[in-house]
Amino acid sequence: MRSTTRQETLNDLTRKQILWWCSSKYPEARSSIFHSTVILKSQPKHTFSVSVSSRTAHVCKIAPMALSSFHCYPLPLPLPYTVITQRQTTPFSFSVAFSPTFRISSSTSATQHPLPSDFSRSQLLDLLRRQPDESSALRLFQWASAQPNYSAHPSVFHELLRQQARAGSLDSILTLLHQMNSSNCHVDHSTFLVLIETLAHFHLHAEINAVILLMERDFSLKPDTRFYNVALNLLVKANKLKLVETLHSKMVSDAVKPDVSTFNILIRALCKAHQLRPAILLLEDMPNYGLRPDEKTFTTLMQGFIDEGDVDGALRIRELMVESGCKVTTISVNVLVNGLCKEGRIEEALGFIYEEDGFCPDQVTFNALVNGLCRTGLIKQGLEMMDFMLEKGFHLDVYTYNSLISGLCKLGEIDEAVEILHHMVSRECEPNTVTYNTLIGTLCKDNHIEAATELARVLTSKGVLPDVCTFNSLIQGLCLTSNRGIAMELFEEMKEKGCEPDEFTYSILIESLCSERRLKEALMLLKEMETSGCPRNVVVYNTLIDGLCKNNRVREAEEIFDQMEMLGVSRSSVSYNTLINGLCRSKRVEEAAQLMDQMIMEGLQPDKFTYTTMLKYFCQQGDIKKAADIVQNMTSNGCEPDIVTYGTLIGGLCKAGRVEVASKLLRSVQMKGMVLSPQAYNPVIQALCRRKRIKEAMRLFREMMEKGDPPDDISYKIVFRGLCNGGGPIQEAVDFTVEMLDKGILPEFPSFGFLAEGLCSLSMEDTLIQLIDMVMEKARFSQAETAMIRGFLKIQKFNDALGNLSTILDRKKPRRF
Repeated sequence: MRSTTRQETLNDLTRKQILWWCSSKYPEARSSIFHSTVILKSQPKHTFSVSVSSRTAHVCKIAPMALSSFHCYPLPLPLPYTVITQRQTTPFSFSVAFSPTFRISSSTSATQHPLPSDFSRSQLLDLLRRQPDESSALRLFQWASAQPNYSAHPSVFHELLRQQARAGSLDSILTLLHQMNSSNCHVDHSTFLVLIETLAHFHLHAEINAVILLMERDFSLKPDTRFYNVALNLLVKANKLKLVETLHSKMVSDAVKPDVSTFNILIRALCKAHQLRPAILLLEDMPNYGLRPDEKTFTTLMQGFIDEGDVDGALRIRELMVESGCKVTTISVNVLVNGLCKEGRIEEALGFIYEEDGFCPDQVTFNALVNGLCRTGLIKQGLEMMDFMLEKGFHLDVYTYNSLISGLCKLGEIDEAVEILHHMVSRECEPNTVTYNTLIGTLCKDNHIEAATELARVLTSKGVLPDVCTFNSLIQGLCLTSNRGIAMELFEEMKEKGCEPDEFTYSILIESLCSERRLKEALMLLKEMETSGCPRNVVVYNTLIDGLCKNNRVREAEEIFDQMEMLGVSRSSVSYNTLINGLCRSKRVEEAAQLMDQMIMEGLQPDKFTYTTMLKYFCQQGDIKKAADIVQNMTSNGCEPDIVTYGTLIGGLCKAGRVEVASKLLRSVQMKGMVLSPQAYNPVIQALCRRKRIKEAMRLFREMMEKGDPPDDISYKIVFRGLCNGGGPIQEAVDFTVEMLDKGILPEFPSFGFLAEGLCSLSMEDTLIQLIDMVMEKARFSQAETAMIRGFLKIQKFNDALGNLSTILDRKKPRRF
């Protein structure tokens, strides 16, 4: 099994070496080149062969040159190899055989196969770096060091130490260090600096303290100020602030005197930890050590304040900088300009540049200004700034162009953004993934899926691999345009190309599947997230809970909800609100109330949605006491009821027959200065109409028109129904019908039928005909339909006219014009 893994490693490394070299020579054939097949095979007597087959003759034409460019040993093997045979079988395939220049003897005697006299240290280092793992490198070194003409050198040991540090093998490191000492290669601070830098590079920061202890214990070397500064800087760069604190404490206990660099590193660490006050105290402490802050000290602090959104604080630091006699540099000014621009304070930034003595704006300055202008929507000025930069001979980089493209896309100016892309390419500034993702994302949001897909193809053809953001934009765009099937195909392609989907990818697809009621597939995607190790965040779970609840699968939604707690996914207010709503829709209101109590116990405060949901369903059940309690709890918990809340309660009171209480609540809400909506008025008006109290209902309706939000369609239909059902004078019903039609609202036919009967019984046929003509006009009846209805009316067949009117209206179903 071990040899198979090694063979696969050799294959992969050889393939990459050959194809990368070929593609650099023939970039136009890159796609075909990278679809070539490269196979490395072991042959007898330590011989290896490389076989290549390709869809393009370019590879086979230049691959032998690729091999020779690696100094006759491109393979990651212990020793140099020489080409012994080379043959091209077809224009599209060739093979090369390699034989080792010399071999490692299986005998213990090193004299049988000594190192060649011309074998240099650089060749040995090159071979060590080509080894597939640290064990192979160590074996090669052990063999080479046993040869009689081998000469030890610190650079060889340093390379080995790097490889062992990469593997985190402290025992091997210790052995090598002692071997280094015994070989007369002096172990000093630089040796251990190599070690800690390698550990940091491979994210093994926790081992740095162990290496320092090893340095002191086994080699009697005390870390000096420079050593501590390097170690601290490595930890700060990796954001390992707890380890920084530990190492600094050791530095203090070892009585190692800090220098300005030490303070700068520590101030940067505190700024990263959002601890600006302690950072200022460190600045103030520097004179106690006989040190003066330099430009880097002040600039670091300024950047810290800007990162916290406090540009004015950064400007105060600049004043301290000037007072201390420290020269304000271009870097310092650019930090402040960038901070001001990010806050949209463009005029102040320009004024600051103008007032700063001796300051000459550079590329960074102009980029900050362009970005600031674009972020604040001042695209025209941003484009003018771009023209100014070109006039002054500045080179526009990808950051400049990306700022402009992003600004244009935010304003929906996609055509202009594409023009900027073309301008960018014409000036030989290569767009990056951010450039393409901005454009693709905007095109997808605007439903230009084909254009977005084409741009993604362009990105790939230029050798820029689409990332997860690219795929997410395309998948979301396809889902929003009802192309979920293609979205799923792209999802599979994404995985095939080695681009791992993230939680956002899964959220998009799960939401789309839920909206189509394909819950089984949505649940399968959740399972796939688990098996692939993709973190499942609260958004994914909320989407699934919502989909299950909307499809009346509340029990399964509860299981998903409970699963969140078991997996350590923090449930949000949205999680609770969604399930509470689902329980209420399933008439499990008491369980929903218990869930709201649980929500409070978990430290989440119910919001207006939570309370209004509970209120709505208590009102539907006619449980006014509990509904009133909800409003009371809502107020006492600092969540002020809004007009929707009051409208829901008023509706519940009316449904329970408590119209007078509802009317009083209506007045009470008015006195709070709230503008009442039709949702609050309509239940009371409807209850009054049902009780034949039309005058009161009409008074409330007119009040709504004067003092509240405009009446909606439902408001008009409630009043119209009340007037037509014998609740008032027939002329008032006629006048109200005309008013409705003028507003573009068609009357409900059953009520209109009652009105028609009343008009006919009072011999007001002409009025009825006028109303029917108005209805047909507003509903845009065809000439044939109008002629038919008028024909019935002309021969006094009102029932036939009304019957056909009803049929045509039902077919057209117009509501508002």
